[in-house]
Amino acid sequence: MYRSISRDLKLAAVRLYERSLLELSDILDCLQISRATFFRVLALWRTTGDVVVESQSLWGKVHFLNGEDIRYLCALIDRDPQYFLDELLHLLKTNRFISLHYTTIHKQLCRAGLSRKRLHRIVAERNEEARAAFISRIAHYTPEELGFVDEVSKDERSIGRRYGQSKRGRRAHATQPFVRGRRTSTIACLTLDGFTAGMSVEGSLTKESFLHWLENIMVSALPSSFFPSHPDYCSYPIVNHILAG
Repeated sequence: MYRSISRDLKLAAVRLYERSLLELSDILDCLQISRATFFRVLALWRTTGDVVVESQSLWGKVHFLNGEDIRYLCALIDRDPQYFLDELLHLLKTNRFISLHYTTIHKQLCRAGLSRKRLHRIVAERNEEARAAFISRIAHYTPEELGFVDEVSKDERSIGRRYGQSKRGRRAHATQPFVRGRRTSTIACLTLDGFTAGMSVEGSLTKESFLHWLENIMVSALPSSFFPSHPDYCSYPIVNHILAG
């Protein structure tokens, strides 16, 4: 029956033997190890300087990519996350002279902690100076002085779902309206207190209906403390128009 012998026990046997503190027969009898095992451990000690071999898994297939190859793939993805597997395969073959299947690359990337995600697209024409100026301006206001306006539209088709479930090999069927029907548009202002000054109109929200909502509904629904007296606030013509009215 196989018995695991600890490293400390093997090391004690070798030191007792090399320092001639005990006879070999006494060492084997006290430590309960065989003669063959002892000389195998002794040979390993004199060859490598240790009494155990570093554990190496003998199960599974040999990895075709080493640590440097994985770091190369991770560096490529950090620089541009839009690479397809076949593009990574071509780069490995061209730059590192490694030819393998793209499924191997996928498995190695999963082991490295990378996964497929939806891209967060950033506008290439974005002006960083204008963004910094906006952040500097908006920093003068407190969260209580900020409100966010958005508009959403709905028709009869808006409630229809695009995905469903069914058995493999069968289509997923569902009865849903295909006619637009009555279309409505809703607009509201989101503050720390929640949604306020909501308005719904039939059809699309036009410029005239938006100005009507802004002047007659939103301004009257918000408290006067919502409108700060900061000088930058007067740089918005529409606000001056509302406050003047």
